[in-house]
Amino acid sequence: MKKNFAHAMLISAAIVLSAVAAKGKGPVITDPSKVDADYAIQGEYTGTIGQQKIGIQVIAHGDGTFNAVKYPGGLPGDGWNADKKNRQKATGATQDGKTILKGGQWSAEISKGKLKLLAADGKELGILDRVDRQSPTLDAKAPQGAAILFDGANTGKWKNGKMDKGLLIQGTQTSDSYGDFKLHIEFRLPYKPKGRGQDRGNSGLYILNLYECQILDSFGLEGVANECGGLYRQKAPGVNMCFPPLTWQTYDIDFSSAKLDAQGKKTQKAKITVRHNGVVIHDNYEFPSGTGSRTKKKEHSEGPLLLQNHGNPVRFRNVWIVPQ
Repeated sequence: MKKNFAHAMLISAAIVLSAVAAKGKGPVITDPSKVDADYAIQGEYTGTIGQQKIGIQVIAHGDGTFNAVKYPGGLPGDGWNADKKNRQKATGATQDGKTILKGGQWSAEISKGKLKLLAADGKELGILDRVDRQSPTLDAKAPQGAAILFDGANTGKWKNGKMDKGLLIQGTQTSDSYGDFKLHIEFRLPYKPKGRGQDRGNSGLYILNLYECQILDSFGLEGVANECGGLYRQKAPGVNMCFPPLTWQTYDIDFSSAKLDAQGKKTQKAKITVRHNGVVIHDNYEFPSGTGSRTKKKEHSEGPLLLQNHGNPVRFRNVWIVPQ
């Protein structure tokens, strides 16, 4: 009994310390009307320099500081060939109303929605414009035969589901189970400029409570298996299509569940195709097992959809499913 009490006290202390640490990581903004000045600098810039299209993503890191990535050929999903070796990085800060970025191969100046691209020696190469991309499947209407899981009216299709201003809150799962299906879901990540890694807008879509497609603010990151679009710790997305936080994003998923014989032996692997913001990031991938903590969990042919609560205010809307 004393041992259990001591263990409980240790857990409580850990929770308190975790909460204190989280408070020290800066603002967590969910309302686009309440962003800081850095948010207007953060984002995507694109244009043509000479004969080559160029894309640059600028990521806010708090207190007027930024990271940036330059993509030869255009932005991810818009020309870049997803060769991670040719991503060219820079860092910078805002001073006197102008944001200066400097990298080993290039530098830039940002002011009033324009990015002046400079060579390493300071020579001006051209001007890129800030763009706000939208997923081509944003606000997609549910087709005939679809089950509406969430349309902003109520949470009747979700266990212990809660809403925030007409949006579905993370930390819930569907009341019904599904096997093979097509799914459309829209999500919005919070703006946490001082958050890092898995603390920056973390959630996840669990399919059949077995296979996680990660949801995370991975804007401008490399695109690995534990970042947005990754099949958690199992397969990286083909390209990192994460838009900036507070931008509505989409997953469009085709899923076929694992098939089992009468003895429960798996005869066919679960398979998935994922489109993130309209771009295929997984194409008919076959799961060897569950993902992450579900790796050793026995697979099944039907199960719920789970929207993970990882302590971050991620919001969802326009969720529908077409059972196959």
